[in-house]
Amino acid sequence: MRQGIHPEYGPVVFRDRAADYAFLTRSTLSASASGKTIEWQDGNTYPVVDVEISDVSHPFYTGTARVLDTAGRVERFERRYGKKG
Repeated sequence: MRQGIHPEYGPVVFRDRAADYAFLTRSTLSASASGKTIEWQDGNTYPVVDVEISDVSHPFYTGTARVLDTAGRVERFERRYGKKG
């Protein structure tokens, strides 16, 4: 393997903002550009990467769906195509 061409591989905390859940893993993804860090349960400070969705908050993995406000969609559909009946 050639030296100096691979990204740095180290511990990073991924934080799911929707579910308020975080996990520590190793990754080549660097959070140093944003400069965000977090103090982990072991007392060490790690770079943190905020993600919108993870296995904790995604309905495919959890089996639950988020409640969406569909009233506006239904009303718009009824206005456009009219009510039947």
